[in-house]
Amino acid sequence: MCKQTNCESADAMNITVTAAAEKFLRRVLRFSGSPTGAGVRLIVSPGGCSGYQSDFTVESAPQPGDAVLEVNGVALFLPAASRALLDGVTIDFADTLTQTGLTFVNPNAGVCGCASSLGAGQPPGVAKIDIGSIGRSSTKVPAR
Repeated sequence: MCKQTNCESADAMNITVTAAAEKFLRRVLRFSGSPTGAGVRLIVSPGGCSGYQSDFTVESAPQPGDAVLEVNGVALFLPAASRALLDGVTIDFADTLTQTGLTFVNPNAGVCGCASSLGAGQPPGVAKIDIGSIGRSSTKVPAR
């Protein structure tokens, strides 16, 4: 729901946010120290074989032209260019030994054989966002 007049409606967006992604975004907001009503501004651009390059920041309010997608109280601020790219996409979160971060599952992405993709080694249509900047500690796996 958009609460400001400079926002565009998010009602027509076809974006799915999984429970795991929602939990991750909620943690990012909580640990950011931002005021109530802050949200995550998600900027997605074309790139790589998986289809997307992405970045996110915690913002106190949406910027002019941003649509607000509210997922169980977590606000995603989406610029127009990002909304167009995210149509039909599922935003998920993965935390495995080989990857940690938001992933974007795009059913329309094609398969690519080159190694230049941001998602090299990941299933087609999945791009990873590096979350190292939020201060998450990692667990090391002992060598066998």
